Amino acid sequence: MPTQWESLANEHILGIAPYEPGKPIEELERELGIHNAIKLASNENPLPPSDRVQRAILAALNHLNRYPDGSGFYLRQALAKKHGASPDQIVLGNGSNELIELLVRAFLRPGDEAVVPHPSFVVYPMIVQAAGGVRVMVMLKEHRLDLEAMARAITPMTKVVFIANPNNPTATIVTADEVERFMTRVPERTIVVFDEAYIEFALGPDFPDTLNYVKQGRKVAVLRTFSKAASLAGLRVGYGVADADAIALMNRIRQPFNVNSLAQAAALAALEDDGHILECVRMIEAGRHFLYDEFKTLGVQYVPARANFILVDVGRSAADIYQKLLHEGVIVRPMTPFGMETALRITVGTPEENRKLVKALRRVLGKQSA
Repeated sequence: MPTQWESLANEHILGIAPYEPGKPIEELERELGIHNAIKLASNENPLPPSDRVQRAILAALNHLNRYPDGSGFYLRQALAKKHGASPDQIVLGNGSNELIELLVRAFLRPGDEAVVPHPSFVVYPMIVQAAGGVRVMVMLKEHRLDLEAMARAITPMTKVVFIANPNNPTATIVTADEVERFMTRVPERTIVVFDEAYIEFALGPDFPDTLNYVKQGRKVAVLRTFSKAASLAGLRVGYGVADADAIALMNRIRQPFNVNSLAQAAALAALEDDGHILECVRMIEAGRHFLYDEFKTLGVQYVPARANFILVDVGRSAADIYQKLLHEGVIVRPMTPFGMETALRITVGTPEENRKLVKALRRVLGKQSA
């Protein structure tokens, strides 16, 4: 009998379900016989990159015969200046996902524990399991990270704690005061990872300044991305800020050309384009309030959001409503894999997309006005 591939595999990965991406919009339209479908499923920015960023990308095209700058020299310099850090405190990644993997691979030994909120970003438990770590799952409380419970879950075996702020898929935050109380209970040996992919949509006087913990010398890593507010999801560029010694260890296993040339050029230009970020944030905020009003009219429950998406409870099978919305040309994300059988995660779109979503929801929920 021939040797089976599974018998050769790292045993830690055997229990991991592979991520299942959605089909391209064009393929869905072909299969369902629909046109002008809108995608509100992946928390993407509905606006394209700014003109400044697009010009930077075009200028970089002539140099694609060369490898990218393996150190991301100019982008790290610019990020360090923006955040009051030194360049050796910055690491670039192929989106935040790669940075999470680098952190886990660099610091989590087989048998070490990682405290992970649930439901939250699916990559955390996946990478911890792949590294042979022990996932300590802590349930949310009223759709928010329960930092009190997460602090109680820390043991002498806890190496890493993940804090998604805002959290995905609930779009809720933990406040500066809550984080400060939590940090007083975190032992020196435990690394706290603040994943702030949606920070631009959440900023306010109650939002924690986690970079300050890095400056204090705490065992903290702060992750940010250009995928959301900067409209660069398709180029996959994120960055982490931490102590220089931590970054040096992550760089030992980081691939030398992990962030491509176009991504670096685009991100560098995006750092100089606060106007685009402000336009996107204002559009999303207006869209959120429009959708809140419409959800109330439809009698649909929702969680007030501090991100560019909203967790919505449709009060019936989310999988069924998802399928019906597909036939209306609206793609959302059912939360069934998280155990939320009646919930959808809906990205805030452009005003036109938001109106199309509401009309489709009204039809599939049987609440069409006369």
